[in-house]
Amino acid sequence: MATAGPTSTVARRARAEWGPLYVAVREPLLRRRWRALSMTLGVVCLTALVQFTQHQSWGYGFIQDIGAVRAEDPLWLALLRTPLSLFVPAPDLPVWGALAQLLIVFGLAEICLGWWRTLTIAYVATLAGTLYARVGIAVGPAGFLGLPGTDAHVVDTGPSAAVVGLAVFLGWRYRAYVTAGTVIVAMVVEVVLKDNLAGKEHLAAIVAVFVLCGVSAMRQRLMAMRHRLTGVRVGSGSGLPPIRSWIRRRGPAQRRSWR
Repeated sequence: MATAGPTSTVARRARAEWGPLYVAVREPLLRRRWRALSMTLGVVCLTALVQFTQHQSWGYGFIQDIGAVRAEDPLWLALLRTPLSLFVPAPDLPVWGALAQLLIVFGLAEICLGWWRTLTIAYVATLAGTLYARVGIAVGPAGFLGLPGTDAHVVDTGPSAAVVGLAVFLGWRYRAYVTAGTVIVAMVVEVVLKDNLAGKEHLAAIVAVFVLCGVSAMRQRLMAMRHRLTGVRVGSGSGLPPIRSWIRRRGPAQRRSWR
């Protein structure tokens, strides 16, 4: 009897890990093509435009005024700038990496979750990192996951926290647990090796996404419970039809006779 070789074993594990996600993505992408990624393409174009603008002498100050977030800023101003800060890549890093991450992760999320859920999760992850920076600075460097006071002046922008959060959520939703776990381990390693603001904000984004996963799981359980209850038959095992269907099949005259 022939045994499975290493190639078939890898293929089987790949199907188990990414098969549900592949099935969820394939049909909408084939049917709608680029229209399935309309929001993602808009986000990529917006990020590229912001990157171009902030590298111009006339545009850097404008982008900083509308999209740069610092922990030292008033909270209301930080909250106002946070949505756009998601699309402001770090000026000193190659923009192509950020655009590729947006295209892949946002694209998968838009097809699987819809555009508004994708933006909601991305915003929650980004906001969690932004708010964590304030808490970390208040705790101080001596506390657990605390931050030095100098980090209050660091400009906090970019899509990385949103990308990490969406990747973890998709991994949980479609049972790609190895992929989600790899992302989480990579973020922990980043904090251990660099111990910078961005790395700790990524961990804060993951914690926020864990909360969203819990809320989503609870909602699914409640919906499943409601479905089971509405499908319960009167006198289980007696062969009687469900109550609602039974009432709908009775005529008006019969219903009036009950009064």
